[in-house]
Amino acid sequence: MIVWLNGAFGAGKTATARELVDFMPGSTFYDPELVGNGLRMMLPRKRLEQVSDYQDLPSWRRLVVDTGAALIAEVGGPLVVAMTLLRQEYRDEIFGGFAARRIPVRHVLLHTDETILRERIAGREAIPGDPDASESVRQWCLAHLAPYRAALPWLTADAHVVDTTGITPRQTAQHIADAVREGAGSCDIVQTPEPTAETLAAGVLLFDEEDRVLLVDPTYKPGWEFPGGVVEPGEPPMCAGVREVTEELGVRLDEPLRLLVADWERPQPPGYGGLRLLFDGGKLSSAAAREVLLPGSELRGWRFVTESEAAALLPPVRLSRLRWALRAREQGRPLYLEAGVPTG
Repeated sequence: MIVWLNGAFGAGKTATARELVDFMPGSTFYDPELVGNGLRMMLPRKRLEQVSDYQDLPSWRRLVVDTGAALIAEVGGPLVVAMTLLRQEYRDEIFGGFAARRIPVRHVLLHTDETILRERIAGREAIPGDPDASESVRQWCLAHLAPYRAALPWLTADAHVVDTTGITPRQTAQHIADAVREGAGSCDIVQTPEPTAETLAAGVLLFDEEDRVLLVDPTYKPGWEFPGGVVEPGEPPMCAGVREVTEELGVRLDEPLRLLVADWERPQPPGYGGLRLLFDGGKLSSAAAREVLLPGSELRGWRFVTESEAAALLPPVRLSRLRWALRAREQGRPLYLEAGVPTG
């Protein structure tokens, strides 16, 4: 299990986390900031200059999950994490990664009045003996107060909230330990097992009356996606696509689907690749679109988009697949792709 302490800089996360270890026998303190420090030492300067925060690095988010899973396998007990996460898509990606490894996460938000936060930040000596560096850290913390305020609506809806105003880190830790034992902070994110070999997946393209295509926003991985998923053993791929549309959108497709593309995706560690099929699910009427019902644990949103709008939402491999699927739909014949490129 992961107990993730979230909150603004200055909320007392690290001090509380170290106290919480005492209240949770067999637990270990896990600091993902060390992962960021390591990447700063290993990545080329040019790459680091492209981001303002190491949390923006996909490698950091993946390594946080991989390292946490390795630590649990090593020590066996719960991990206590103190780390600010203010972007919901990063929270979904990381917590979804743990869920895929069958590691439950308890999300706890340490909330403190902003006046007190500012007082704590002002008195913080982040780097002893280096006043200029400490001042830089203080300014960085202050700059994140506004993003914290903006994130509060989803944070308070998602996490177990503990008001740390007027209580010590040890008292906070005691409260968290009691709350976690009662199941507080449990995150309802879909548990999608990571593949261990090549997979066969079926996606379905649904169109509105303006011929825009429907995309969905998964909670458990970055980037938008087509409705669909992995074909189960012994399941016909077209039936898998129909099943996934029903499960993800609450929409029943009664007509047979038409194959648009079969795309072989090459293995690219840590992924295993496999065959990706895209079917034409036809048009979704305005009335049917109003009835779309998303599973909150799996999808956070959906929308109809044009091909050009999809370019800002889809990862490159899925965007290429979509573009060829649209060409196949126009031509009235399926296309065979290898790594997103038509062959044969």
